[in-house]
Formats: sequence, structure tokens, C-alpha cells
Amino acid sequence: MHIEQAIADRTTYPASGSLRLPPRTRDLEIDYVGLSFVAPQKVRFRYRLDGRDDTWQEPGTRRQAFYSDLRPGTYRFRVIASNNDGLWNDEGATLDVVVAPAWYQTRAFLVLSVVTGVMALWGLYQRRMRQLACRLNARFDERLSERTRVARDIHDTLLQTVQGTKMVADDALTRPDDAARMRRAMEQVFTWLDQASKEGRATVNLLRAPATDHNDLADAFRRAIDDCGGQGSIQASLSVTGGAREFHPVVRDEIYRIGYEAIRNACTHSRGSRLAVEVSYARDLTVRIVDDGVGIEPAVADAGKDGHFGLQGMRERAARIGAKLTVVSSPGSGTDIVLVVPGRAIFREQTTTLFNRLRVHFTN
Repeated sequence: MHIEQAIADRTTYPASGSLRLPPRTRDLEIDYVGLSFVAPQKVRFRYRLDGRDDTWQEPGTRRQAFYSDLRPGTYRFRVIASNNDGLWNDEGATLDVVVAPAWYQTRAFLVLSVVTGVMALWGLYQRRMRQLACRLNARFDERLSERTRVARDIHDTLLQTVQGTKMVADDALTRPDDAARMRRAMEQVFTWLDQASKEGRATVNLLRAPATDHNDLADAFRRAIDDCGGQGSIQASLSVTGGAREFHPVVRDEIYRIGYEAIRNACTHSRGSRLAVEVSYARDLTVRIVDDGVGIEPAVADAGKDGHFGLQGMRERAARIGAKLTVVSSPGSGTDIVLVVPGRAIFREQTTTLFNRLRVHFTN
């Protein structure tokens, strides 16, 4: 057996035991011969390319092997032959073939592609989080604007009606001995107060005044705990971890009202002796209210109690600010309520920093 030559993409290479082919080689032909002095036309061949062929190929009497689109790597070509009596030469001949990789087929390029893909996904994730933060802030600004509008309506209707009523009453009190004048004044006062009651009932039902005047939830919860202590013998404590952070007033209001509802429920219904309120400022904002009271029935904890909207309102408020509310309780084991609000969406310095980083990234 003898391997004569190799032809790769119309270029002839000598078969000298090892053959190195350039990148992106498409077509490969290997020519071989098997010498027989008795009946050379009856010599049959078998060949295989280790790394590409799983079994021996049977070309019959053909003295060429053909391959196309070889991937970069190292191969070994082996060929054996049989004579006219069917006796095979198992030793045969071999040729090592190396196909060099193109620049985009190297390991370095693969690693670079993976790193680039990961960075692209991370950039898309950061962009998505920024979009969510902007969307939440836009929603909060809209709600704050609506609150301001309703407050302005109250000023223009309810407060002006009350002010006018006071002026009528003051004028009537200047002459208390005039019964007819006093009666007309009282009738006018009655009419205006009835009107003010209707206007106020229609407007105030839509309004939720801010729970606190600043973003320090600790002071707000401390006042709620003081009110709770005045209703019974429960001992309440407040702990704060991390420094107070700035976030949107609407978010602050929703967080406070969720916590206040949990504190009020513990004071009113738990019949416990201890209540702990924990506020943690970290990557996210976490508020936890724990009592050692009688607990809540699982069905009530999951779906709420008919005719009562405390837990339902807490979950609705949490959903509006993109937070996660967890209620863990069972009869006799107390209640553990945990509220986790994503800091990336609510902390103003985080959303500003994220926006600046993305702006620099896309600018570069």
C-alpha cells in the first residue's frame, strides 16, 4: 500500500506522512495505490478517516478517496487493500491530516463570542429594568398629579363652601337678638353644609392623603406603634437596618399603608404580647411585621375574610408598586408578614445611577 498524493481545492500536496491544510479547505482528494503483480485489476480497497468516518468505506477498485467540508481539526487517513485471493493487508498506509481553523473557528473567537453574548444579554436586562423603573415612575407621577388635582378640587369646592358658611355664621352672630336674621343665616348654613358634605363625600373617597411628610418610614411606623400601644398591652418594637433612602412619595405612601394595616391588625386582632417591626434598607427595601398572637386561618390568609378588605388591600397596594407580599401564619403560631420592594425600581439614586451607566455605555 502507498499513498501517492493529496489534492485540496485544486492544490496538490505530497503525501509525506503528515499533511497540513489551510483554513476553509472545502474539497479533499487522496490518491493511493495497492501493488499486486498477479492481478492488479482485482485489488480492492477500504479506507477511513479517523475523526470523520465511523466505519470503513468500500470504494471497490477505486484508488481515490473524496471528502468535502472538513471541520478544523486533526484526522488520520487509513487505507488497506486485498489481493485477488481476498487476503487483506491489515497494516495498510496512513496519512495524518490537519485542517487549520479560520479566525472565526478558533477557541479565542468562541470565548469572545460567548462573552459578547453575555454582555449583550446583560445590557438588554439592564435596559429592561430601566424601562420598568421609568414606567413605574411615570405611573407614580400620574397618580401624584391626580392626587394634586383632587386636592385642588377640594380647595375650590369644599373649603370655599366651609369658608363661606363661616362668614355667614359670623355675620349672624353680630346681631344675636335678630331672630329672623339668625334663622335665615342658619338655613343658609344648613344648605351650604349639606352641599359641602356631598362634595366632600364624592371627592375624599377618591383621595388618599400622603401618609408621611418625608421618606423616613421609621418615624411613620413609630407613630403607628405608639397608637398601637395605646390600644392594648402589646409590647411593640421597631428596628431599622441601613440608612434611609429616597424614593417616590407614592411608593412611600403605599409601603406605609401596607405596614400600618399590618400593625393595626396585630394590635386589634392578634391578642399577642409582642410585636416586632423591622425595616431594612439594602439592595431592596424590606419591611417585616411579626407578632406572637393567635395567627390567621390558612384560608383567610390566602383569600381574605368575607366583608373585610385588609389583606386584599395590602396585596393590591403591593402589586401596584411591583413588590412581593408574603403572609405566613397558622393558628396559634403568630403572623409573619414580609414586604419586599425592588430597590432598582424605587430608590432614586439607583435608578439615576443605572440611567447614567446605560447612557455612557450606549454613547461609547
